[in-house]
Amino acid sequence: MNILGISAFYHDSAAALICDGKICAAAQEERFTRKKHDASFPENAIDYCLREAGISISDIDYVAFYEKPLLKFERLLETYLAYAPAGFASFRQAIPAWIADKLFLPRKIRKALGKSYQGPLVYPEHHESHAASAFFPSPFSEAAVVTIDGVGEWATTTIGEGRDNKINLLEHLDFPHSLGLLYSAFTYYTGFRVNSGEYKLMGLAPYGEPKYADLIREKLINIRDDGSFRLNMKYFNYCQGLTMTNKKFHDLFGQPPRKPESDLSEFHMDIAASIQKVTEEVVMKLAHHAHELTGHKNLCLAGGVALNCVANGRLLREGPFENIWIQPAAGDAGGALGAAMMVWYQLLENPRTPRQPDDQSATYLGPDFGDNEIRQFLESKSAVFAHILDEDTLAEQVAGHLADQHVVGLHHGRMEFGPRALGSRSILGDPRSQDMQKVMNLKIKFRESFRPFAPSVLREHVSDYFEMRESEDSPYMLMVADVIDSRRTDCASELTATRGLDKLPIARSEIPAITHVDFSARVQTVDKDRHGLYRTIISKFHDKTGCPMVINTSFNVRGEPIVCTPEDSYNCFMATNMDVLVVGPFLLKKEDQPGAAEIPLEDYLSKFALD
Repeated sequence: MNILGISAFYHDSAAALICDGKICAAAQEERFTRKKHDASFPENAIDYCLREAGISISDIDYVAFYEKPLLKFERLLETYLAYAPAGFASFRQAIPAWIADKLFLPRKIRKALGKSYQGPLVYPEHHESHAASAFFPSPFSEAAVVTIDGVGEWATTTIGEGRDNKINLLEHLDFPHSLGLLYSAFTYYTGFRVNSGEYKLMGLAPYGEPKYADLIREKLINIRDDGSFRLNMKYFNYCQGLTMTNKKFHDLFGQPPRKPESDLSEFHMDIAASIQKVTEEVVMKLAHHAHELTGHKNLCLAGGVALNCVANGRLLREGPFENIWIQPAAGDAGGALGAAMMVWYQLLENPRTPRQPDDQSATYLGPDFGDNEIRQFLESKSAVFAHILDEDTLAEQVAGHLADQHVVGLHHGRMEFGPRALGSRSILGDPRSQDMQKVMNLKIKFRESFRPFAPSVLREHVSDYFEMRESEDSPYMLMVADVIDSRRTDCASELTATRGLDKLPIARSEIPAITHVDFSARVQTVDKDRHGLYRTIISKFHDKTGCPMVINTSFNVRGEPIVCTPEDSYNCFMATNMDVLVVGPFLLKKEDQPGAAEIPLEDYLSKFALD
């Protein structure tokens, strides 16, 4: 039996395919259209999923959409009526789009799927889809399940439990009281784009002090002991306006919203630190309440707030649960997978056997490309390359380039599903280099210099460098942990004496390129069972340097989605100051390519309209 899951029309459209209970394929639409956070109907992602399984749309038994559109429309109308006559401009902008695209969604879906599909359409609730994506692929037979995001139909936060092949949502908080929207309000206020800049706000937080946390608690959010909360809507504009915050909010903090691309001040860093602290407090209280409510030792997380890996790290270290599993595509894209799994397990009542380490195949669920296809493309570009058939030899050469301080683009195997690059579509560097963070941010990624990079570390060495349990499993880069004291430099007085971005050049550990200013790192563990060539590259780098990790950042530049095809990877390689590209078994050096030249930052910024 084949079940197709779809998320669309709000943020990060995606498709996922379940074949007889197995996750066969999943991908975001943005990777094919090259439009970041593409919210259109995922035609390309659906086509890919069908090709991967070797079936056609007529072979699909059920199609599941990740939320109930009519219930969402009800919330939209009730909200506008509650705030009328304020919000007419927003109403006038939103309603035509709803009528055109979303109100008659079943008709639109059937038209897009074509006449060959005559089966049922199933509509789980938004947070049911999130919960299903968190629990069903997890390695647990039973677990507490917490979902936190901006808003689904009405719910913004749910607590429930999963047992075997069933999910039961026990408690929920409803719109407009939303931790995700609160965090997005501060994303907007600090000059970053809502629904894509939240991770920038999280990365900025360690540069500041949480000076405004008490003010946020006093004026903006009333947090109860069980983690439930209410927002003071007098300070927000997202119910009725075209912005997230209003004048009352701005007056509270004494400044208007930061203009995008303008300078970041200590004020913005302190604001980021403050909302991050409050967010972590709510998440911790919700987790403790979920533990008390369900009595389970395991926790599963999904929803956009589950991508806040700093909060996740605190949950792992300080929370009441023994084990935590987080859906790597925790946002709306993962809802496509959850919707399909809801049909397979909850609706059709198929038995479920949890698998170790999980059922998501390291989230390598996207397209792969054959050697002949890659070679033909490279030859069409007159690219100069070496064809290295032996993976051990290829890994040895890549490790050598990394040890020589070269930046390497790695495109190998199936693309990752979710927002993180995990060694299949990654840019790699040497974490021992003091200059590598700045070089990769400004010369490769063309993004803000303050943005931290993540380490991919051999799993058996994770506790040698980070405050994590021995061989702790963190394959999806969703946990933050501190660098252990013995790996840090003696720089406490220097850090204390500096403020804001002046902290950036200070060497904080023996792996400075991945050590954030608060001594933390967003850790991905790499093991032999799931990571193939990527694991071999890091092992070879370890042999050469004594360092069991590499820098891993997503293979893209600012403003663009992660690369999907060999053409995407080659174009990104040629448009940046990357030194080496590996695509499948082919290795390219920038210096050998015809027409290769250093790309000035100002040339890149003038070419792309960036947020």
